[in-house]
Amino acid sequence: MKTIGIFFGTETGTTRLIAKKIHKKLGDEIASKPVNVNRIEMAEMLQYDVLILGTPSYGVGEIPGKSAGCLEPNWEEFLAKSGTPDFTGKRIAFFGLGAQERYSDRFASSLLRLHEVFKGFGAEIVGDWSTEGYTFAHSAAVQDGRFVGLVIDERTQGMFTNERLDAWLAQVKPLLLEKLTTPA
Repeated sequence: MKTIGIFFGTETGTTRLIAKKIHKKLGDEIASKPVNVNRIEMAEMLQYDVLILGTPSYGVGEIPGKSAGCLEPNWEEFLAKSGTPDFTGKRIAFFGLGAQERYSDRFASSLLRLHEVFKGFGAEIVGDWSTEGYTFAHSAAVQDGRFVGLVIDERTQGMFTNERLDAWLAQVKPLLLEKLTTPA
């Protein structure tokens, strides 16, 4: 059986931590070990038909990378060297991190930018998430009243992380597995 590819960008390590939690909850049988995008080429990501992609939020709703204030290469640098890959036929679920109290005016907004990039590459996107239980002034990642992917705030709501991961995975896992078991 093919597996779900889990890729992330990170600055402080928190996005990596969440990616590892997702992998552990899904298990080795259906999910590959999470990989930082600053360690791969696009060809490695394209080997998967089903992906979970994670991002921190940096800048004002920008793709995280050095121009947004990151010290290490992140999504910006990965995408800059990747051209315009074809993700047609691939299914992707997103998760993003943010700090709703500290950055209330742009909470988790980088998630939308990454979502837009991969949608532009032709990917099918699944896994939107409710805004209930969060307190923020604005987030670009809210479309039609919902986040475009799971949003985690480890800084002020870390106590809800496992509960949110479990609920989101219950929602997206069947959609991701459906794509894995469907012949191309």
